[in-house]
Amino acid sequence: MSRRAGILQEMGLGPVWTLRQPAGAAQPVSLAEPEPVAQQAIDTAPATVFSAAEAPPPCFNARADDDPADSGVDVDVPPSFFDDIPWAEADAMAPVSSDWADSSEPLAPPEPPKPDVAGMDWEQLEQTILQCNACGLCQNRTQAVPGVGDRNANWLFVGEGPGFVEDQQGEPFVGPSGKLLDNMLLAMGLKRGANAYIANIVKCRPTDDNGRDRPPSVEEAALCRPYLERQIALIQPEIIVALGKTAATMLLGSDPQASLASLRGKLHRLRTPDGREIPLVATYHPAYLLRQLPDKKKAWADLCLAMQALKPDGNLGKNN
Repeated sequence: MSRRAGILQEMGLGPVWTLRQPAGAAQPVSLAEPEPVAQQAIDTAPATVFSAAEAPPPCFNARADDDPADSGVDVDVPPSFFDDIPWAEADAMAPVSSDWADSSEPLAPPEPPKPDVAGMDWEQLEQTILQCNACGLCQNRTQAVPGVGDRNANWLFVGEGPGFVEDQQGEPFVGPSGKLLDNMLLAMGLKRGANAYIANIVKCRPTDDNGRDRPPSVEEAALCRPYLERQIALIQPEIIVALGKTAATMLLGSDPQASLASLRGKLHRLRTPDGREIPLVATYHPAYLLRQLPDKKKAWADLCLAMQALKPDGNLGKNN
């Protein structure tokens, strides 16, 4: 037996067969019988077993999320193993789902941060009111109407909202109802801009679908309330007069369906966010009194109640 055959036999690989004729001949080839010794070596050769140390290196085309512990082979992949792998070009990347790319719903813009109204001074407060767009009233206004008067007043008069003339001029109570209010103030020894401040529940004119004045809604009043609360905190009034049912119910938090008759003729207490309790009297709105002249007497009785709540002689005023 040749040296080569002996080596192959020791490896358990059996004999190597060779052609007896040249490769180009088309002669029949008779196969040689295997040598008995070689055949015996094949039949008796033990199965080849690799130890863990001799095991062939594992294949690394497994999924990235495969657990090496499940394979039975310790796999140590250096951190830089994939450093030389070329990444797919941009045009080879998977297409973006049409649910995202072709969505017809625009992303809602982030809401602007709400201003810290409670910490504003007068100038900041009025500028914020003039630029306010917290509710739909801003869409049809000519301008917002913050308020007017003595910022150190004892008396605060609150109406429901600007009307057509107020929206044009930017000052509350400047139409016919404003003239009546001025006369009421004079009868009390007050005047616009001197120991009296005039404001409204909402700062923009509420209108209906036909462009006519209407009372503000509960939602509109709630969005505007921080402005009025800040005005009250800055003014520190000694008493508040609510002009009309809407102003009275929204200041007191009463049932919007409550009648003005059930609210007037008595002294209420308005608790402010800073814990103060301010006397409040409800009376008729000047616009109502222009239509119902006989009720002026009732309105005067309400104003007298307010004056008596502060000083018996009605001689009021921080500046006195």
